Amino acid sequence: MNEENVRLAALRHAEEQAQQLFDAIEAKGLIAPGRTEREVEKDIYALAARDFNVEKHWHKRIVRAGINTLTIAADNPPVIDILADDMVFVDLGPVFEEWEADVGRTYVLGDDPVKHRLKADLPRHFEKLRAHFDAHQDITGAELFAAAEKFAAEDGWLWGGQIAGHLVGEFPHARIPGDKDLYRISPDNPSRMRDPDASGQTKYWILEVHLVNQDRSWGGFYERLLLPDPV
Repeated sequence: MNEENVRLAALRHAEEQAQQLFDAIEAKGLIAPGRTEREVEKDIYALAARDFNVEKHWHKRIVRAGINTLTIAADNPPVIDILADDMVFVDLGPVFEEWEADVGRTYVLGDDPVKHRLKADLPRHFEKLRAHFDAHQDITGAELFAAAEKFAAEDGWLWGGQIAGHLVGEFPHARIPGDKDLYRISPDNPSRMRDPDASGQTKYWILEVHLVNQDRSWGGFYERLLLPDPV
């Protein structure tokens, strides 16, 4: 197996483990009304360490509920309680054997049909964007970001993020040399996403979908590797 295949297999394995962590979070009912975002975050940290041997997270564990689902990863909004009819999203960046994962899921507490529609649209929009990426071999980060905004508007949502994804790789990928704008799916990245990075390695991307309702009162989030499904 060549070096790039080893890297790809390691990243896929890290994501699989991160998804199993999400399954464990759900099985233990950690996301529930009456709990604070911080309580859930601390329980996720303990669960990841105890059951998955995760000692490092390449970004902070993010649990956002209600109005805080409008915020982006760089924000630090006041910690709030999770309510019985809330949208809640969780964004995790665990490191498994020095390989980074970055996964996000959204939960709906309650029966609001519009919230449930947004939750269902998140993975569907991911697939639309992945298909768009696959169909345009020379696509730039700016062009994929524009597609993300366009697809959101077509389905009646607002785009909630300043970016639509970023590079991921060996920990810590954030120290890869070069212009950081070129390592994000954003309006500030005019480069081809399939170009190699500054070290000459293949770029592996995380694709983020952050959709928000029209009155900007709540939103949802979903992310994972921008790769074809394994055969």
